[in-house]
Amino acid sequence: MNNDFNKKRIFIWIMLISIVVIVFVLYFFVYPKNKTKVAKEISNPVTQIKVMPVNQTEETPIKTQAELIAIPEPIPLPIGVDRFIVSLKDTNEIITTNLFDQGYILNKDSFILLIAGKDGKGIINPGAYKISKEMNNSQLVQVLKGKPYMKWIKIPEGLRKEEIAKLLADTLGWTSKQKDNWIKVITAAKPDYMEGVYFPDTYLVPIDETPELVSARLISKFNEKFSSYLPEFTAKNIKWTTALTLASVVQREAANNADTPLIAGILWNRLNQKMQLGVDATLQYLRGDTGGGWWAPVSIALKKIDSPYNTYIHTGLPPHPISNPGLSAIEAVLNPTKTDCLYYLHDKNRITHCAVTYEEHQANIVKYLK
Repeated sequence: MNNDFNKKRIFIWIMLISIVVIVFVLYFFVYPKNKTKVAKEISNPVTQIKVMPVNQTEETPIKTQAELIAIPEPIPLPIGVDRFIVSLKDTNEIITTNLFDQGYILNKDSFILLIAGKDGKGIINPGAYKISKEMNNSQLVQVLKGKPYMKWIKIPEGLRKEEIAKLLADTLGWTSKQKDNWIKVITAAKPDYMEGVYFPDTYLVPIDETPELVSARLISKFNEKFSSYLPEFTAKNIKWTTALTLASVVQREAANNADTPLIAGILWNRLNQKMQLGVDATLQYLRGDTGGGWWAPVSIALKKIDSPYNTYIHTGLPPHPISNPGLSAIEAVLNPTKTDCLYYLHDKNRITHCAVTYEEHQANIVKYLK
């Protein structure tokens, strides 16, 4: 009996010791690794999925500069310092009212007089300024009559990047080297960045923002605006590059935004029938500015130059967009006017007249242009 009892007691002790050893190993060797793994997963959660404004497929824009160069959030202003925005249309009265409503001034009449100055002609330039409610009226006027730290830039529809570069350089104070770098290097990094993606809009830009970030800002706006049209273009089996290139031509060829659907319809007809587009705008892009402006009339000799941009000789679209189109031209390419016309012209009042046959077109030339 004693032997059996002793054997049982030894067995129990062995089991207890085994359990302790197992717990010891688990706690000091296995658990720390799992704990570290969990800690890493918690500290680096895969939750910030970056939703791309456009899909990176052959039919949609490739990775853009806006994705390669992240546009930083505005640097937070010091505590007690606020950003005050003066819009492009704000008058002295509107500026004063805004300051009064936001609690920066107590009396509008006296502040307007301070802005006007002794000659009564004082103005405040549009832009963004750093002000504080601790400032008195004189200090506020001194700041607001100084240089804004952010400036407005309005980019019209249909400009080529050289024209946009001039606007940016003039507004932000770029050097000639910075301007040339923006044209020849930054916006020429990839073929799809050459033109078309520098979206025409009104921007409020920090005056010290680098040319690279300005480029990314414009592309980011393009992505934002263009992405909603992608499903419709895809449904019609139209590549985004095709759509944008044709829109850039439509933008330059249309007399106005209301005219874009008709011009798009005629150009689609030509493309579908394997005709030459035969438009001056692509030749103007090829020639550039030789002293008469970027979009000066083309010569007969220029129409004979063998170039992929010469749509009088070659069928199809030019290699890439020739301008940066707005939404009206993009929408026109997506939803063109249904027409049998293959030819068009603008009369002296910029009214468009289209024709189905070349003979009708010649008659229109005699009727409206001679």
